[in-house]
Amino acid sequence: MWRVRRAAVACEVCQSLVKHSSGTKGNLPLQKLHLVSRSIYHTHHPTLKLQRPQLRTSLQQFSSLTSLPLRRLKLSPVKYGYQPHRNFWPARLAARLLKLRYLILGSAVGGGYTAKKTFDQWKDMIPDLSDYKWIVPDIVWEIDEYIDLEKIRKALPNSEDLAKLAPDFDKIAESLSLLKDFFTTGHKLVSEVIEASDLLLLLGSPGETAFRATDPGSESDKRYRKVSDKEKIDQLQEELLHTQLKYQRILERLEKENKELRKLVLQKDDKGIHHRKLKKSLIDMYSEVLDVLSDYDASYNTQDHLPRVVVVGDQSAGKTSVLEMIAQARIFPRGSGEMMTRSPVKVTLSEGPHHVALFKDSSREFDLTKEEDLAALRHEIELRMRKNVKEGCTVSPETISLNVKGPGLQRMVLVDLPGVINTVTSGMAPDTKETIFSISKAYMQNPNAIILCIQDGSVDAERSIVTDLVSQMDPHGRRTIFVLTKVDLAEKNVTSPSRIQQIIEGKLFPMKALGYFAVVTGKGNSSESIEAIRDYEEEFFQNSKLLKTSMLKAHQVTTRNLSLAVSDCFWKMVRESVEQQADSFKATRFNLETEWKNNYPRLRELDRNELFEKAKNEILDEVISLSQVTPKHWEEILQQSLWERVSTHVIENIYLPAAQTMNSGTFNTTVDIKLKQWTDKQLPNKAVEVAWETLQEEFSRFMTEPKGKEHDDIFDKLKEAVKEESIKRHKWNDFAEDSLRVIQHNALEDRSISDKQQWDAAIYFMEEALQARLKDTENAIENMVGPDWKKRWLYWKNRTQEQCVHNETKNELEKMLKCNEEHPAYLASDEITTVRKNLESRGVEVDPSLIKDTWHQVYRRHFLKTALNHCNLCRRGFYYYQRHFVDSELECNDVVLFWRIQRMLAITANTLRQQLTNTEVRRLEKNVKEVLEDFAEDSEKKVKLLTGKRVQLAEDLKKVREIQEKLDAFIEALHQEK
Repeated sequence: MWRVRRAAVACEVCQSLVKHSSGTKGNLPLQKLHLVSRSIYHTHHPTLKLQRPQLRTSLQQFSSLTSLPLRRLKLSPVKYGYQPHRNFWPARLAARLLKLRYLILGSAVGGGYTAKKTFDQWKDMIPDLSDYKWIVPDIVWEIDEYIDLEKIRKALPNSEDLAKLAPDFDKIAESLSLLKDFFTTGHKLVSEVIEASDLLLLLGSPGETAFRATDPGSESDKRYRKVSDKEKIDQLQEELLHTQLKYQRILERLEKENKELRKLVLQKDDKGIHHRKLKKSLIDMYSEVLDVLSDYDASYNTQDHLPRVVVVGDQSAGKTSVLEMIAQARIFPRGSGEMMTRSPVKVTLSEGPHHVALFKDSSREFDLTKEEDLAALRHEIELRMRKNVKEGCTVSPETISLNVKGPGLQRMVLVDLPGVINTVTSGMAPDTKETIFSISKAYMQNPNAIILCIQDGSVDAERSIVTDLVSQMDPHGRRTIFVLTKVDLAEKNVTSPSRIQQIIEGKLFPMKALGYFAVVTGKGNSSESIEAIRDYEEEFFQNSKLLKTSMLKAHQVTTRNLSLAVSDCFWKMVRESVEQQADSFKATRFNLETEWKNNYPRLRELDRNELFEKAKNEILDEVISLSQVTPKHWEEILQQSLWERVSTHVIENIYLPAAQTMNSGTFNTTVDIKLKQWTDKQLPNKAVEVAWETLQEEFSRFMTEPKGKEHDDIFDKLKEAVKEESIKRHKWNDFAEDSLRVIQHNALEDRSISDKQQWDAAIYFMEEALQARLKDTENAIENMVGPDWKKRWLYWKNRTQEQCVHNETKNELEKMLKCNEEHPAYLASDEITTVRKNLESRGVEVDPSLIKDTWHQVYRRHFLKTALNHCNLCRRGFYYYQRHFVDSELECNDVVLFWRIQRMLAITANTLRQQLTNTEVRRLEKNVKEVLEDFAEDSEKKVKLLTGKRVQLAEDLKKVREIQEKLDAFIEALHQEK
């Protein structure tokens, strides 16, 4: 049957060859066909009577020329016509190729149909995913907006261009016809070659046997070297180590590629290629929960049992270096043997397109790929640590929150604690050791905290302190991971490598752990990069005897394996405990809400920040109310306050010295000189001080004045602090004194009283001033001489010996004044001697200085009474004043002086009022706003000024609600990720 099929194929070959022959069309007679076709496949033709050669076997058609030796062959002369023994292999080859074409075509058609049917079945089995269309990024549905598909379709070649690329079958037919003519002449040679090759194929290929016999490797494979079992084990371990390192490098390469791809994806997300709002990552949500908890209670007394990775270890054991290797950046301050970690640092690691770091309370991003940003970050962390440490302390329990993002970072939350010390050195606070222990215990006593215990491998294990502390907090080692650092130094220094194995296996310490790891944190150079440390670590463990001798396993070494293990343990702990913690906060919230409803049923739950905003608005309203004070009120209080401030100087230094001259010309001259000196040096400054004090008093009155039922005493401390700080910051305009000096000088130069009303006002002003001074003088004399006889009898009071002396002296001096009412202000020496002798004659011993002091008060009272009597006389003196006191014995120059003082006070008060309302009130309002803004940013200040049970309860209630809401959102996201 297969020969019949071959005949059919051969017929088609012949027909195709004839059809494409040169210049002929139509069918040819059978005699002109190829001889092979006529002799083999057309046996039914009457002119053919061929027999098959008997010497050919069935193996000849599978002969090969590969192992046939070359030899000379005698070619038979070419004859035309029928040749019974000719067999043409090119024709058979062409027939086989053509048969292969149809097989391929049939297979393609059948396979295509089968594939289409299978595809339709699969298509029917696929569910309708239209409801999940939102999962696919928007860029897939909007790809036609970014890629012009029509342009690409036009750029593709059309069917005509593809046809040009196809082979020219006419030319192939011509080439086959030429081959037919050529091989017809040499068919004998080919036939013999085929027969020889078939024979060799039947007998086998001696060349292959010879090759195998001469292969030098065949003898070496049969030779086996006898080795000991120990050498076999060493060889297998070395091969295993190389295999592990090989796959480790492959895994790192794949992770690096994945890191780059994720970086590109995150960068595209940042650029907004698809505008869907990106959700927060799980680790960021969890970190926010911990930040709120840290603000809620820094001492963790609220039974906070949320997982964290707590990094503890002895000082200089390499805690910070391990943390930096996990974060892949040198982010912490460094020092040689000095305590650098002075407060807990919470580091939240998460994935991001760029390797950056930022603080919780700041928007600045530090690029961790740039050395200047790394230096700035380390400096900022050091400043924050020193700021947290209070005066007289070395460490602080306040936490610094830092977020580190970057491609390929393991998601977790780590807390770097101050290193445990054994001895307090100079420069440290005496309680530093106990404080560090209390901070470490506060974090480690959390039953869900993962303890990353760091042990320095380069020092003796017996010197470790942290292992005892960890074993107390986690005696069963269910949440402890032990890390041995500086293994490179340990391998060099330790005489017995098995000791390192005992440390890793936990046999030298009383503590137990979930896992044991060994890492290398560099060569001790602080300028080493993370990449250099990682390469050094990999190189060390690749050549280390610890791995070659199986003291350490491959999964127990390198910081990368440590990071993976800690991250897995962290998330496992989070999933197991977060829901239980959420339930506990729900119960806490219920208790706080119930307490608020029972104690403050009619008040809103305002926390400290909300209360501060309310107080801020009230304070600003009160400052604005200063501008509503009437000008009359300002001027009255300014004039009264200014006179109270300068009255003593006017009476004592200007009026009394001038009035005692007993001469009108001398009086006016003295007054003008003293007023000019006073105006140039003291008066403007005193006026500005009075105005500023008046503004403070009015501001304080508005701030502290009760508002009736709306008054809330919870704001009193805050308002007082704002008032004091605003007044402290306020500074009066320096140019005000210069302008005020000119105005006051011009006012005092004026002596012209225009009407009787002003004259009477001046007399009234003078009488009030003198009466006030007379009253003060009477009080001074009473204190000097003691109570009079009425008080002694009524109130049973007695005079002291000194008061009795003063009383006798006063009586003697009053006698002297009665004798001479126009006595000058000062006593002469002989008068002092006379008074003293008169007192001695009555048995009273006095000192001359006592006489002078008593005289000053006695004469002052006498003078003031005389001046008041003179005021009464001057009430009718306005007429004489208009005539300049011509032909009159009455002189009222003192009334003119007080009128000038009164007019100066009124003009000064008016000027100060204008400056207050136009400038200083606005500047004070600005200062108050600045103070309130500063207080708003100072949390400690708000805690200090806004106190009370109500505030604390509202604050706790808000924090617990916020924690619960964030925990619920985190749990929901966690379930969605599962």
